[in-house]
Amino acid sequence: MRLIGADGEQLGIVSLVVAITLAGEAEIDLVEIAPTAQPPVCRLMDYGKFRYQESKKRHETKLRQKQVQIKEVKFRPNTDDGDYKIKLRSLMTFLEDGDKAKITLRFRGREMAHQEFGMRLLERIRDDLEPYAIVEQFPRMEGRQMVMVLSAKKKELKTIKIKRDKLEEIKSNVAQNISGAKLDIKNSGTDFGIITRVESEKPSNQILESN
Repeated sequence: MRLIGADGEQLGIVSLVVAITLAGEAEIDLVEIAPTAQPPVCRLMDYGKFRYQESKKRHETKLRQKQVQIKEVKFRPNTDDGDYKIKLRSLMTFLEDGDKAKITLRFRGREMAHQEFGMRLLERIRDDLEPYAIVEQFPRMEGRQMVMVLSAKKKELKTIKIKRDKLEEIKSNVAQNISGAKLDIKNSGTDFGIITRVESEKPSNQILESN
């Protein structure tokens, strides 16, 4: 067989026994990469690391090929705070997924005479999402609608996602640590409950958590 080293260097034609010996000495794998070649070509490599890198490349290629979509969220000039927060979270989700966010604000009847209220709402959305998004299309009228389009600040959103994933990991670890323990929930006289770990299977420090 023709053997290629771990760093891509050509080691020439060697026997199977020699190739296996070299792989064992280097504590890496012997992988046949061109079985139909004459002679067959093998390479010394960390096969686990190789598979991980190939998987990562495929994932990155898939992300680059992903078509950016425009997701629309509709508002009204008098959208209340509760509904506003829900819609803002939807916009954040679209931006995190790499899509563009289209904000549509529709005027009805006499509301057309007070377009400044719609402009103020769009400016509020812009300011609230400023750390994560940029304005791709500034507010403009399309019939009875005022429209604005945002696109993601990818670097900032990636940092936020990493922090969020880390937080979820911490929460998961905490949940696993208290698994099997009996929880005594006491009323503290406030709106919060105090959860205290007791009779844990493994000795540990006391955990206090606010509901």
